[in-house]
Amino acid sequence: MEKQAEKHYPSVTGTTKDEHIGMVKEIFGTITERYDFLNHFLSLRRDVVWRRFAARRMRFFNTYRFLDVACGTGDLAVDVAICHPRTEITGLDFVREMVAKARRKIEKKGLCSRIRLIEGDAVSLPFADGSFDVAAIAFGIRNIPDRIEALREMTRVVAAGGQVMVLEMVLPRHRLFRRIYHFYLSKILPRLAQAFTGNPGAYLYLADSISNFPAPEKFAALMEEAGLVGVKKYALTMGITYLFCGIKPDPRPPTPDPCICYRIFSSSLGVSIR
Repeated sequence: MEKQAEKHYPSVTGTTKDEHIGMVKEIFGTITERYDFLNHFLSLRRDVVWRRFAARRMRFFNTYRFLDVACGTGDLAVDVAICHPRTEITGLDFVREMVAKARRKIEKKGLCSRIRLIEGDAVSLPFADGSFDVAAIAFGIRNIPDRIEALREMTRVVAAGGQVMVLEMVLPRHRLFRRIYHFYLSKILPRLAQAFTGNPGAYLYLADSISNFPAPEKFAALMEEAGLVGVKKYALTMGITYLFCGIKPDPRPPTPDPCICYRIFSSSLGVSIR
């Protein structure tokens, strides 16, 4: 335990893709058991509010299926199951310990018939095109080195007109609050985490990954680059968290209005239509 407590992780800006992935697997594999408690405690339970805010803005219209990418311990999947009783839900994560913890939680809540969990990679989703109405990732995109590919994969597996949502923590834009929040992340949060976990370095990584996450405008532009349209940004709790929501465009041409077509045809024949 002593050795683990002294573990330090390099900044996400100084790691290769493979190093970043290995680091994330190690971090989340070592804090799984206290993960839910620390999330609620360190955010003053605002994380619960943020996830429910996202769930209430989901729209199911075609498949009535939801994909929770990097599902962690399954909190967002559970919230969607409660908020949208008709949905079928799939949760995917590449950290085995997280999937196991999520499975125990879902069994305890009696939701096994509606939520299935699998191990998988966000940049190579094992689903056919258009399999879901909504795909979302909550507090996980910053842990994925190839963000654009993850967003493209989420876009691919939703139906035309479906939503891709990203819930993520960022540094606030207000200069003074930004400094205060950065001090909390880098100094106070790891000290608090040290009292509850054998790997407080994981929460230094958390602070670093938030500090290096793109500004909301840049991330919204990344979602557009991935093929989404109508991207909206919702600032939550003074801008320390954002919900990004984009729509997958329908590639099919719009169906012509038969009345308009008839009028054009009649007009070309010189027929007057009243």
